[in-house]
Amino acid sequence: MYRILLVDDEILVRNAIRDSIDWQAMDCELAAVCENGQKAAQFVQTHPVDIVLTDILMPYMDGMELAHYLHDNHPEIVTVIFSGFGDFEYAKQAIRYDVCEFLLKPVTAAELRETIEKMKSIVDRRREEKTRVAELARSLEKNRESEPLVRSRVIGDLVNFRRTEEESLEALAELGIELCAPGYRVAVFDMDLYTGTDLDLEKRQESAMMAAVLYNTADQLTANDGAGIAYQEDGNRVFVLFFSEDREDAGRILERCVQIRSAVKELIGMDCSVCLGRRVRILRDLCVSHDEAVKGLDMRYLLGGELLLDMEKIDMNQKRSIKELIQDMQTSLKAADPLEVRIHISRMEEFIRNTCSDKGHACLYMQQIIAGAAEAVLEAGLQEPLLDTEKEEMMKKVIDQPSLQKGMGLVKEWTEHAVRLLQEANTNGPARIAAQGLDYIRKNYGKADLNLNEICAFLNISTSYFSSIFKETTGETFIEALTRIRIENARKLLSGTMLKSYEVAEKVGYADPHYFGISFKKAVGMTPTEYAKKYRGKY
Repeated sequence: MYRILLVDDEILVRNAIRDSIDWQAMDCELAAVCENGQKAAQFVQTHPVDIVLTDILMPYMDGMELAHYLHDNHPEIVTVIFSGFGDFEYAKQAIRYDVCEFLLKPVTAAELRETIEKMKSIVDRRREEKTRVAELARSLEKNRESEPLVRSRVIGDLVNFRRTEEESLEALAELGIELCAPGYRVAVFDMDLYTGTDLDLEKRQESAMMAAVLYNTADQLTANDGAGIAYQEDGNRVFVLFFSEDREDAGRILERCVQIRSAVKELIGMDCSVCLGRRVRILRDLCVSHDEAVKGLDMRYLLGGELLLDMEKIDMNQKRSIKELIQDMQTSLKAADPLEVRIHISRMEEFIRNTCSDKGHACLYMQQIIAGAAEAVLEAGLQEPLLDTEKEEMMKKVIDQPSLQKGMGLVKEWTEHAVRLLQEANTNGPARIAAQGLDYIRKNYGKADLNLNEICAFLNISTSYFSSIFKETTGETFIEALTRIRIENARKLLSGTMLKSYEVAEKVGYADPHYFGISFKKAVGMTPTEYAKKYRGKY
């Protein structure tokens, strides 16, 4: 039996849905009917629910907010959103809240039955996954107190300061382990296949099994001659606490790391990466070696898999700026020279690799390059309508790439796109003049006295000629373009800030708040106050 919660503020809609479905024939139960998201959220706190069918526009808590609440607090519940035509595109953004289906109103009984059957399948899959996870947890719990796991927990406590040094040494002594080496180094091993992606249940189980092979291999190859102690922390990474006699034995320890990695590759045919933290002499500094090793492993994004890295040879504090390289690229872009642009992109990719940053820093650098290319297009006087949107999408795509190589591939595509835009602009005089005029408006729309004479003086062109080519190229007059840009920015300020209407008017170039109100309502269909009340905080 599947329990369904219906949420809609229109009583006629609620009654129609309730009466149009033979719930029992579908092995379902209509658990409750709520008139808004707030009541629905309260209901699921105390009653089991499998599927929520909700409208999007409701008072107190709308369907989007309800989906957000269910995603964060009741992820087992499957959510379906009903959406009117006007808000359907907006509703699709709720995919980040794990909404499983969108239905455009009005919904027929046949559509609803078909959707419920699909949602029942999703509920079944989630129930099965929950059962498998519980079984896996029980299996792991049975082995939790095995000797290797006890040892791992004790060493992990020592390295990460979860217990005092005295308590940890006492616990290790009970296991027959004595730590009295002149120095120590922590190495971390991780399977490359399971890095940088979200894993489903099957992959998590597979990863755990591969980690067990890695652990057993590391344990055997270090314990045989007393080179160190293998242990695991939370997750599937394997650590080795190596005993270091002096600073000259780094080669011996790295050789042992290579032996472990090669043995694992021979056993299961998979690559793993290794990073070795710096040598420390006292136990309370183990965390330094451990944290460096973990941080170094993040360099796989930059350097690729099957990594073997000694952090004593890496300067993690290297600080450089990519700004000059971006400026060189912009100069080549404005000249529309594709060869020079490619050269600068290669230099920046090498720069990013040499900084030894983690993925977050690398993505930030790549986003700066993307933004720099877009800025070069704008500064050249070319305003592409979709440029800002395309730029934001490209920045998001870069973050999703599993390696620097793939991320820079997208950056290269973007800069090649910028070169093509600038090449077209350089061969199209009137279009370039119109683009420069539009760019000037975008940069100066906040000036209340901005006028056609000022732009034409800036471009060194007559007002009649500019007006003619601007209208022909953009499809708008100067006043129409200025008004549109001012209203666009006013909408952003009204929805994204707490500014009053008269303050917004001033910022977008209207000296008279009353005239601003008239212009805004004519363009948008509602007053600035009404618009702010409806959309503030939603974008």
